[in-house]
Amino acid sequence: MTNVPSKVSVIVPVYNVENYLTKCLDSLVKQSLSDIEIIVVNDGSKDHSEKIIREFAQKYPEKIKAFTKENGGLSDARNFGIDKAAGDYIGFVDSDDYVTETMFEEMVHLAEKHQAKMVICNIQKVDEKGRIVQKLTQLPNLPEKIELSRNLSIFSDISYFACNKLFKKELFFQRRFKKGIHFEDIQLIPQLLLECETIAQTQNFHYQYLERSDSITKTHTDKGLDILKAVADVEKVFSESPYSDKKKELKNFQIFEGVYSFLAYLAFVKEEKIFYNMSDQLNLFMKERQIKNHDILRYSRFGKNYILSLPLKKKIFYLLFFAGQKKLIRKLI
Repeated sequence: MTNVPSKVSVIVPVYNVENYLTKCLDSLVKQSLSDIEIIVVNDGSKDHSEKIIREFAQKYPEKIKAFTKENGGLSDARNFGIDKAAGDYIGFVDSDDYVTETMFEEMVHLAEKHQAKMVICNIQKVDEKGRIVQKLTQLPNLPEKIELSRNLSIFSDISYFACNKLFKKELFFQRRFKKGIHFEDIQLIPQLLLECETIAQTQNFHYQYLERSDSITKTHTDKGLDILKAVADVEKVFSESPYSDKKKELKNFQIFEGVYSFLAYLAFVKEEKIFYNMSDQLNLFMKERQIKNHDILRYSRFGKNYILSLPLKKKIFYLLFFAGQKKLIRKLI
């Protein structure tokens, strides 16, 4: 009997999420798509996550493939899962989030309908009672089928989460998530996008991103500099891609991910020495790429001026930074 590969492999890295894992796995075993394998990678959890994984694997042996490895971080766990994947398509779900029942059925349908190597769905942030906190529309005002040669503006507009996307497996033949870094999605997903001629999207809010009440406030350190390193890695691939002549689109990517995303992180850096060092690194990043303040202030996303669309507190922070008022910013943090 021929072993037919599963249509979709969903990779779930797990690390100490015993309070949320059941809801996540429940949403995956109940997918309306029948040709699915769920690759659960226990990345060295120290809580009861392994027990929950074993119970699901016993109850759904035809769907759940369970693996345990030493802790190596998110990138390492995802790469481990990619190596085990038998599907034609690969998806990623974080183990404290969950998805709608029809997510992967619709996304596979769109991938095949439009011969798209990447499919995107919308995200909504939810609290622990399932109440919607925020809706995150990914690509508004664009059609279901998007040809990159005609719509490369999405290169800077798109949000580079791995978890609200479906990927053709071949995109990972030469590329993997970079180990030992933060912001691995910003580093890899743009590279995968550049290998696509066509992507597809659904306006359905399939991915449910949980805002956890028990999450400890993350310490913001100089690990944020990984954002600038990620952008530099993408720049190299962009220069070798079929879109290498699209200078405006690259500059907009540098502004959105390298400046605005970086500043959003910097706003929470408490340690003064680290704050000033990171500020200097950002100024150097901008100088090397000849990004001027007026380029940043004029940057538009989805056809709207970005800085004008921000909440007042963020707007003030960014404007003070561009005005060189870092001492005043320190008083506000």
